Amino acid sequence: MKGVYETQKKDGSVYYRASFTYKGKHISLGSFDNEVKANQAYAEAGRLIGGRDITIDNYSPDSALPFEKWVVIINFRDNGLYFSTPIYARPKFFYYYLSPSLVLKFDIDDLFYYSSHKIMKRNGHLFVADYGMQVSILSRYDIKSFAVAGRDYVFLNGDDTDFRRQNIKIINRYNGVYAITAKGRTKYKAKINVPGYYIVGVYKSELEAAIAYNKAVDILKRNGVKKNYTPNYIDGLSPSAYADIYSKLKISDKIENYKVQQ
Repeated sequence: MKGVYETQKKDGSVYYRASFTYKGKHISLGSFDNEVKANQAYAEAGRLIGGRDITIDNYSPDSALPFEKWVVIINFRDNGLYFSTPIYARPKFFYYYLSPSLVLKFDIDDLFYYSSHKIMKRNGHLFVADYGMQVSILSRYDIKSFAVAGRDYVFLNGDDTDFRRQNIKIINRYNGVYAITAKGRTKYKAKINVPGYYIVGVYKSELEAAIAYNKAVDILKRNGVKKNYTPNYIDGLSPSAYADIYSKLKISDKIENYKVQQ
């Protein structure tokens, strides 16, 4: 059958691959357990390429092609851009289709990255495989993996599938630091788990609270706490300026006098 190729697995069993060529680009459509299914996928790909009235929204679970391939082919047809990931490009942003009902939106500046990194969802978290590690997509916005939406960052338009940078506001960017607002004034609380959360202190600036957290880590380690804390990385501050702020910060007496239970 046209567009279908018989091949074998290592164990000798036979399966069928379907593919087609469009505008000089050879596109694999996937592997199938019989020749008929492979040919149906090939025929469907031809209908997508030739029918601009067919959109991504027309996809059905009964379609011969996997949903990802459906998106890839329609994007190539409409935009002349081939990506192996399920992206549909627009002039200033692009859609990334995790499923027919779950669509993410990104800035066009992120197109190169996500054209070569597949987004996966597990236990409500979105991540990519990068250098053999699972990396949260939030890390591209300097949002920590433990950050909580609504507390540490917010989607300004209320749409948590819209990852355009203009739509994301980071509230708390440092470990153990939380913004608190009262009477129109914002201060920053630093907390640390010893175990059990202890308040390090309340400070005028986010930077002071972040350094106070680091100072609390140093004090607890000096007092015998073996927990592996991740200190805050402070960018754009000279060692002398850091040391000056560090020395002046007041830390809770409960942390200063903390003793490890024997």
